[in-house]
Amino acid sequence: MNNKVSHAGHSAPSLKEGSSRGGSAIIFCAPSGSGKSTIINSLMPHEELNLAFSVSATTRPPRGQEQHGVEYLFMSPEEFREHIAADDFIEYEEVYEDRYYGTLKAQVEKQLAEGQNVIFDVDVHGGMRLKDYFGDRALSLFIQPPSIEELRRRLEGRGTDAPEVIQQRLDRAAYELSFAPRFDQIVVNDNLETAKADAYTVICDFLGPTPHPPL
Repeated sequence: MNNKVSHAGHSAPSLKEGSSRGGSAIIFCAPSGSGKSTIINSLMPHEELNLAFSVSATTRPPRGQEQHGVEYLFMSPEEFREHIAADDFIEYEEVYEDRYYGTLKAQVEKQLAEGQNVIFDVDVHGGMRLKDYFGDRALSLFIQPPSIEELRRRLEGRGTDAPEVIQQRLDRAAYELSFAPRFDQIVVNDNLETAKADAYTVICDFLGPTPHPPL
């Protein structure tokens, strides 16, 4: 299968007036092992894109040198549930008891108002909720492996997961792939360097007139 960018669902609008009304939301979703994090990290150094990660809220404790308001907004489970009750989240998930992650409306709107184009790395359900919330202000991207068989090869090649864990990831991937047509764009990661370039081009086209330096 050739690496390609394929259009899915409704086409993403170009926000050529974006600089005057704030930044845009760039939503990434993908099955585990699809290369999503590598592609996102390749985009961040491009200053002309003005990208910044969404600062999510979480109830897990800080790790290492993590700072409140930088990597995450750290809060207690009680505080998090108060925000849920107040409808302050665009999307949230309780990973297990009292371990929450979520996207606060006020935090994201603050980043967008500052002109940042905010990157979201979320699961398919979170991605669809974000797209519903932001509408034409958001581009939703699905990073797709060329096949489940190739995904199995990549996961096995990592050498980090037991066979039963790999099978769970593959079962989850098959489920997630069924949502791909609901995203604005699908980038098939058959060749990583091409996929990086494809994602860059799609984002540039969405944001409007932007310099295109060589990758």
